[in-house]
Amino acid sequence: MIPGSITGTTPLMKDADARTGLQLRSLVKANGDLELSLIRIPTPAPAANEVLIRVEAAPINPSDLGLLLAGADITQLKQSGTTHEPHVTSRVPDAMLKSLAARFDISMPVGNEGAGVVIEAGSSEAAQALLGKTVAALGGAMYSQFRCVSVEQCLPLPPGAAPAEGASAFVNPLTALGMVETMRAEGYTALVHTAAASNLGQMLNRICQKENISLVNIVRSEEQAKLLRSIGAVHVCNSASPTFIADLTEALAATGATLAFDAIGGGKLAGQILMCMEAALNRKAAHYSRYGSPTHKQVYVYGGLGQGPIELNRAFGMAWGVGGWLVTPFLQKIGPAATQKLKQRVAAELKTTFVSRYAAEISLVEALDPATIAVYSKAATGHKYLINPNKGLGEEHSAR
Repeated sequence: MIPGSITGTTPLMKDADARTGLQLRSLVKANGDLELSLIRIPTPAPAANEVLIRVEAAPINPSDLGLLLAGADITQLKQSGTTHEPHVTSRVPDAMLKSLAARFDISMPVGNEGAGVVIEAGSSEAAQALLGKTVAALGGAMYSQFRCVSVEQCLPLPPGAAPAEGASAFVNPLTALGMVETMRAEGYTALVHTAAASNLGQMLNRICQKENISLVNIVRSEEQAKLLRSIGAVHVCNSASPTFIADLTEALAATGATLAFDAIGGGKLAGQILMCMEAALNRKAAHYSRYGSPTHKQVYVYGGLGQGPIELNRAFGMAWGVGGWLVTPFLQKIGPAATQKLKQRVAAELKTTFVSRYAAEISLVEALDPATIAVYSKAATGHKYLINPNKGLGEEHSAR
């Protein structure tokens, strides 16, 4: 590529009229069939304020799994197609089809975020400044060999940072920072977090330790509890322990936490958190009230790792709330300037506070292997996968 060129090319991008790249797509048919495939799409030339990224790393987040798999039965996966362009099918349970009606028969690209090298840039000064740089991008459709996005969707990575180190620079870091900012904005002083041994949970621990914020971590195994304690977490409660309710109440009494962010969603956990918050508050109550503690207790559900409805056993008075929370509406609420400050912090602390770890790096083809899907679809702690859309693809498969 010629430095500073507006439409510089690489050896893989010889013919601007004929060039294409592979992209992972998910399709749900009205009859309930799920189809996953790799399709070849035209690779566009960037407009004035856009850049073209050769994507080299894109994480499989729980939010990506929802779009990719649509709740389909993983045990029924069947593979066909060719070695280089496989085709995978399964069935979506009838009970879930109504909620998916808006996407019936629409082939949808997948991948919220990723990172790679800018191989072409539009004519604007901001776009030209990114030419040849390694950047992270939050643009959707990142399970693609090449992705054209606006400059505003990019985050330049620090010198020497590899795409894999910046692949998760948006969703998890901004979610963790958003939780802390929400806590402050709403007048709380401490936090509770579930599924806390995840990459996101570990980031939140590092943020809270730096800023002296009390954090109660809820995990699902003793192995996860040991992991968090090894990085300095003080309050860790194992929901699989027979003493979980007592342990959680003690941690809440010690921290005064009355705000929780719940990645599980379904089941009893949100109600248990509220119940334990109420019990911890009542330890300091001066007198009995049939309406419970007047202190508001709030659980924000931001994920759906749990299946089924949220079960609430009303043992926590009248001052409580359960609601949804997502990072995108949060960022829209705080505005571009405040969002940019958060992004700058992520870039500055990419290899420390916001470091991410992956169990494996897989290609687009490997991402459609039923055995591999069976592993990453569990969204289990310690089994997060990273897709490299250009892994294992020679020139004949990268552009033609």
